[in-house]
This record gives sequence, structure tokens and C-alpha cells, in this order.
Amino acid sequence: MQGADPVAVGLVDSLNRPGGNLTGIGLLAAETAGKCFDLLLELVPKATSIAYLRNPTNPAFAESETKEVQTAARAHGVKPLIFNASRPSEIDTAFADLVQQRADALQVSSDGFLLTHPDQIVALAERHAIPAIYAWPQYPAVGGLMSYGTNIRDAWRQAGIYTGRILKGEKPADLPVQQATKIELVINLKTAKTLGLAIPLPLLGRADQVIE
Repeated sequence: MQGADPVAVGLVDSLNRPGGNLTGIGLLAAETAGKCFDLLLELVPKATSIAYLRNPTNPAFAESETKEVQTAARAHGVKPLIFNASRPSEIDTAFADLVQQRADALQVSSDGFLLTHPDQIVALAERHAIPAIYAWPQYPAVGGLMSYGTNIRDAWRQAGIYTGRILKGEKPADLPVQQATKIELVINLKTAKTLGLAIPLPLLGRADQVIE
């Protein structure tokens, strides 16, 4: 499974004809980054600057996701503030900096390193009362405000089907790279109430899961 565009990073020749010895499931992580930005603004429409936390040591992925965020920011006339973290201590520093720069809200990258520290990130967002959106439901599960992204369990199911086909003799080069089919919105109402945010009914109605 791959979060960045597998063609852009050189893993396969094309989605329909991978070539070589690789195929798999595209998680659409970078592709949904712009929509995450849109959803966050739907919740905090008066925001004029939004922080974006990413891991710069994963450049191919970070660059593709950053472009999506910047495009969405331009469309809304909002200033994106980019912060980097590739170690736990740098997450603390990034939050201190974004608070100092008075970011109105935060979007956290779907990067794997950041996903391994959901408790730390959510605790910092809560401490500084910053509305934040994440790419994975693991964050709302530990108190994060909202997430929008691929259903990982369904993606693993798709990957398992492909694994079975390859074990039965099919060649990876002949199997098109599939895209994730389930994108989910999760909202934590308890966190919204703590932040004093009223979730707009249209947004709440689109949620796949609501944590109360």
C-alpha cells in the first residue's frame, strides 16, 4: 500500500500497467489532503491562517500532499503555515511555533511517522485549544476533533485479495494498481464541545462515524 502517487515516485510505470514486479493499493492519502483542508474550513469558516504539520524526511510524499494543501488554501484565500516534524521533540517545537504564529486551526499530514504519535499530537492540540483535522481515525479515537481519509481496514482487504491472486500465479505487472474505495469522515463531538465548536448540521450529516 502506498500513500503517495506510485507513478510520481517511480514505483510503477502506470496505474493500469504497473510493469516490473510491483502492484498494490493506492491509499489516496495525498489526494484527499485538499478535501481535509476544505472540511476544516467548513468547521472554522473564519480562519485566516491554517497550520499544516508534515514530515519533511518523506519528501516525495510530503511534497505531493503539500501541493494539495496549498492549492486548497489559495482557493479559499487562506494562508497556509507549514511546520515540519520528524522526531517527537520536533512535534512539540512545531506546536510552540504554530501557537506563536497564531494559527487558527491545524491540519496534520497522513505521514506514517506522525501517525505513530497520535496521543502526543492530540494532547498538544487539546492543550492549545486548536481545532485540528487528521487523515486517520486513530486520532479521533484518542480525542482528536475530526479525520477524513481512507478506511485502512478496507485497503488491507483489497491488498489481501491481490496477495492471494499473486500467490496463485498471476504476475504483479498484469494487475492494475487499485485505488482505495472507502473514504470516511469521523467527528468527535465530545472534543468539539470542549473546544466550544458547533458542528454544522450538513457536515455532521456527512459523517461516517460520530464519537460522543
